[in-house]
Amino acid sequence: MPVDDFAQPLIQAIDCGVAFAPGSAVLEGVDLAIASGEFVSIVGPSGCGKSTFLRIVAGLVAPSSGEVLVSGSRPEKARRGAAPMAFVFQDPTLLPWRTVADNLQLPGELQSSLPRLAPPDVLALLERVGLKPDDARKRPRELSGGMRMRVSLARAMATNPKLLLLDEPFAALDDVLRQQLNEELARLWQADGWTGLFVTHNVSEAVFLSQRVLVMSSRPGRFVADVRVPFAYPRSFALRGDPEFARVTAEIGHVLREVLR
Repeated sequence: MPVDDFAQPLIQAIDCGVAFAPGSAVLEGVDLAIASGEFVSIVGPSGCGKSTFLRIVAGLVAPSSGEVLVSGSRPEKARRGAAPMAFVFQDPTLLPWRTVADNLQLPGELQSSLPRLAPPDVLALLERVGLKPDDARKRPRELSGGMRMRVSLARAMATNPKLLLLDEPFAALDDVLRQQLNEELARLWQADGWTGLFVTHNVSEAVFLSQRVLVMSSRPGRFVADVRVPFAYPRSFALRGDPEFARVTAEIGHVLREVLR
């Protein structure tokens, strides 16, 4: 879904830069526009600023230069009004002393605008991410890594986000489970229509999930390629064996090799 000249993008970066110390820029000259409802992934070398940019969009880090707008406002203002957002980290960040059901209540406890989830709502959220009703009573230590990540996704869905930010959420999982969660995440996005911004080191994962894949340069990071992904949704496991899937993945891989030279 390209951003045309007449539509205000949901996310807009204008000459954005970040330097945590003088003479040590993490991001520099970052320009970007993402339309409402798009699913976009960011790939790039380690340390190039991918996660830092995601945190700027979330309003957790302030740019040193330029600006990032979400729904035309600063991110911290947008997330309280026009563009409620949720953040899924690489670590599921579940409270270990709480049950799964009680972990799902956390967003409502932190945001007064969100209602408390009724028991049927908790079970419906768990079902959406592939968990069973009995899992609601378990604590994080009783869950596998994949199940904990599913709970993290369910907790994000509980906020009814307009924007979902994901920072390598599946990096610690084995490849089979990772692919399965890719399919489920794509299904959730297609059903709900939120905007997705996904950071990953895995090019195949980025291509499978996304409508566009952005490639970031080495530090100081900036976007050096914007690759359109031509496949329709829903996307199934069979797509990974398609020659065109291999071609797009190789194209992005080639750009990454060039930025590392």
